[in-house]
Amino acid sequence: MQPSYVPHVSSPSSTLAIPSRTPDHSINNVPPSLSPTSQSQPGDQNNPGTNRKYSNSSTQLLLEWMWSGSDRKSLDELNTLVHRVLRDPSFSLDDLVSFDARTETAKLDAQLEKEPDTWKETVVTIQVPDGKPHPGGEDVPCFPVLGLVHRSLTAVIRTVWSNPASNDFHYIPFRQFYQRPSPPNTDPEDGHGEPPLPPQRVYDELYTSEAFNVAHEALQDSPPEPNCDLERVICALMFWSDSTHLANFGDAALWPLYLFYGNQSKYTRGRPTSGACHHVAYIPKVCCIGCSVIWTGLGPNADVLTHCRRELMHEVWRVLLDDDFMHAYSHGLVIECADGIMRRVYPRMFTYSADYPEKVLLATLRNLGAHPCPRCTIPKEKIPELGMKRDDTRRVKQGRTHDHQYKYDIEHARKKIYEGGVGVKSKYVEDVLSKESYVPTSNAFVDKFTDFGQNIFSFFVVDLMHEFELGVFKSVFIHLIRMLISIGDSAIQRFNERYVSQP
Repeated sequence: MQPSYVPHVSSPSSTLAIPSRTPDHSINNVPPSLSPTSQSQPGDQNNPGTNRKYSNSSTQLLLEWMWSGSDRKSLDELNTLVHRVLRDPSFSLDDLVSFDARTETAKLDAQLEKEPDTWKETVVTIQVPDGKPHPGGEDVPCFPVLGLVHRSLTAVIRTVWSNPASNDFHYIPFRQFYQRPSPPNTDPEDGHGEPPLPPQRVYDELYTSEAFNVAHEALQDSPPEPNCDLERVICALMFWSDSTHLANFGDAALWPLYLFYGNQSKYTRGRPTSGACHHVAYIPKVCCIGCSVIWTGLGPNADVLTHCRRELMHEVWRVLLDDDFMHAYSHGLVIECADGIMRRVYPRMFTYSADYPEKVLLATLRNLGAHPCPRCTIPKEKIPELGMKRDDTRRVKQGRTHDHQYKYDIEHARKKIYEGGVGVKSKYVEDVLSKESYVPTSNAFVDKFTDFGQNIFSFFVVDLMHEFELGVFKSVFIHLIRMLISIGDSAIQRFNERYVSQP
């Protein structure tokens, strides 16, 4: 029996199920109907090589490109290419005679690196205590940590405040009040009856808070910059960070740092499509294998690794709070805002929101120590009194401060560790710092903001998602559901009906 196909011998098209393809298109897995050699049926009369399945030869070439090569292209991207690029009046084929994607991308990257608001990668160096004395602090082992990717805070502020997206920013804070209706038996003419109710303060936005108003008034009362009569306004900075695992299996993780602006309404910031969230850094993590090079034997213990993580976090913030940012903190940034008016903008840090492990890392406190709160020194055994009047008084009286004694204790504990060779959790260090659950790490916020009269411990506000919604409320909610299940009958069904009926 003669085979239906003999190599090197052409076969009639009637014996083939599909038209033949050229070797190049076979490699790219182009469907037969898209092959430029498929000319069995005429299409465009002006171009005899066009298949009649296409409107014209241009459409055929576009679809051939679409369905070849990478499988990550989409129909929406193809429509964008056609309507926003190819049909643009400024688009010219003559400009692409010597076009090379790699060359042009390299040129673009080189130009972007010259712009102020661009991503940079910095090596952060931390000192690692090796348990050996180093008189005078000389020859203390240092470990470089790679992978800090960040943007300049001043460049981000300039970019956002000059962008049309900042049109709804509030430059001047205010105090908002609600006048409650008077009792029905009040007669203002004869003075009889119950007195009218006083207005009630409304706290809803950062730009209506007392902290923002006090900061604004202090700025207006301060001496202006020489020969400058521009309006002085505050740029309210609100930071968030959250270390996130990227996979259920493995150790792939990401530690982003976000920046929001308190001059913007929380209803705008809460919309994912508003673009109000600005990524400013991706924080690296300490590699225990790298630290082991400095140590001999079994390597650093858990206390040393924890200390290195604290050191890294605050060295990262020293990079972010650079000289340009601190100069702007003192003298402001002259920016043409979105409304076309030149203003002198003064950055002010108001809040830092994070879960509890990160919060104690930033506040340089011991995790779940005898005084666990980042804002006050209330002992752990007094926590059950939360909500009582004496608890409110205690929070004010025992609020954390970074006074001279705090700085003295931290400095001397670090001197004993790095120069004297004592352990991170040695008896000397514990005797000095454990009375308020501090740790021997120099706080970057204290170093940078003390001269401005800001109490850095007030930065660390409540994180509703981690500390309430995924913490207290979640536990209480699960307990309530279990109670309904134990009641039986249709209690849980009626609860579901009520939950679904909520708007």
